[in-house]
Amino acid sequence: MAEITITEADQRRTTARILDVREDFEVEEGMIPGALHIPMGQLQARLSELDPAVPVIAVCRSGNRSARVADALNGAGFTADTMAGGMIAWTRAGLPTA
Repeated sequence: MAEITITEADQRRTTARILDVREDFEVEEGMIPGALHIPMGQLQARLSELDPAVPVIAVCRSGNRSARVADALNGAGFTADTMAGGMIAWTRAGLPTA
């Protein structure tokens, strides 16, 4: 698993699947446009929603949960990275949210 910057995530979001693993109440504050929301606790049950051929960028609030998710996805045969700083860094940088 690689930790990528918010700038790299923003550049790659058209070619990778952004996976937001935060809880519902956190996502209400906004998420990256086009991201798929699967709370961390539901990941195993919903893995079929991800295409193993498409790289994944896991995102959470600060980067801790998403690092664990990226590790789990890599172990399951996906190519996954985590976004350093999470949505805190993304919103502080003024990047778009939906």
